[in-house]
Amino acid sequence: MADTSVELRDLAKYHGATLAVDHLSLEVRSGEFFSILGPSGAGKTTTLRLVAGFERPDQGEILIEGRSMRHVPPNLRPVNLVFQTYALFPHMTVFDNVAFGLEMRRVSRSDLRSRASAALDMVKLSDKHDRHPSQLSGGEQQRVALARALVNRPAVVLLDEPLGALDQQLRQEMQVELKAIQKQVGITFICVTHHQEEALIMSDRVAVMDHGRVLQVGSPQEVYESPTTEFVARFIGLSNHLKGRIATLHDTTCTITAPDIPAAGSILIRRPPGAMEATRVMLLLRPERLHLSHNVHPGRFHNAVSARVDKVTYTGNEMQYLVRLSDSVLWKARLPNSGASQDRFRVGETVLLCWNADDGVILTE
Repeated sequence: MADTSVELRDLAKYHGATLAVDHLSLEVRSGEFFSILGPSGAGKTTTLRLVAGFERPDQGEILIEGRSMRHVPPNLRPVNLVFQTYALFPHMTVFDNVAFGLEMRRVSRSDLRSRASAALDMVKLSDKHDRHPSQLSGGEQQRVALARALVNRPAVVLLDEPLGALDQQLRQEMQVELKAIQKQVGITFICVTHHQEEALIMSDRVAVMDHGRVLQVGSPQEVYESPTTEFVARFIGLSNHLKGRIATLHDTTCTITAPDIPAAGSILIRRPPGAMEATRVMLLLRPERLHLSHNVHPGRFHNAVSARVDKVTYTGNEMQYLVRLSDSVLWKARLPNSGASQDRFRVGETVLLCWNADDGVILTE
């Protein structure tokens, strides 16, 4: 088992009468990129500030590399925090911004220069060491802030919405770059974000939070493809939902009936752990797992339900369809745009909505 870098034990924090962090327990492994993902007010930033030492927990314990942080002030903790606003000194050069922390620690001049230069090399800014922050792009400023965090050789780098100030294209580029830098240095990164795609792209593991609680921890693939709660399924990506009951059980699959689409008959889906007949369930299906067809493909799909196309949206790389299965059930389907020969479906057209048993997830109510 990998060594634990940060451990949170039954951590609780009140803001007035509000329980911002609700008895949270987590383990972050050494050298991993770990993201805490959730909406505003979920308790993400409070959790990060507790680890950094800027706030004190009302209950619980924080351990970094096995050492309790109970009485350790922020400046003596083996962590560095990268803010969304970068917090660079505007009157200092890039080099001096990066070297500032070393100066405060009274590192020798020769060691300071070599370490600051190495940090700038790492983030590919060695040719801009004499510039001021105002002369840099947003992405370059973000890399200066990261170099300043890395130069002190912390055990953990904490990132609070690190890419939030960047435009979409630069944000996407920096997602890849930030992960590459983390992998290169091998330091534990804990990143707080509300941006789902960002967390999925950069992280080794993700914790999904809401109302101060961690609802699920797992790899990006696990939390996306096998959500354990309806909130996780709704928050990460898009998901179609359907209420029903388990009708029959098989070895690895089960059938469910859904009153909202009675014409569908029995829907075959993979069997959830502990499933019992007549149990109420929620079926979750990602839009990209659905297929639209004019005709049934024998043996290709386990399920085929008749639907009417309500809306068609062209986005360039894909076609997005809003399809109505009944008066009360409206689903989204996303098909890759593979070219002019691809079947297209028009508003008002009746189609078959198809998927396989393994494409969906069942949650028991």
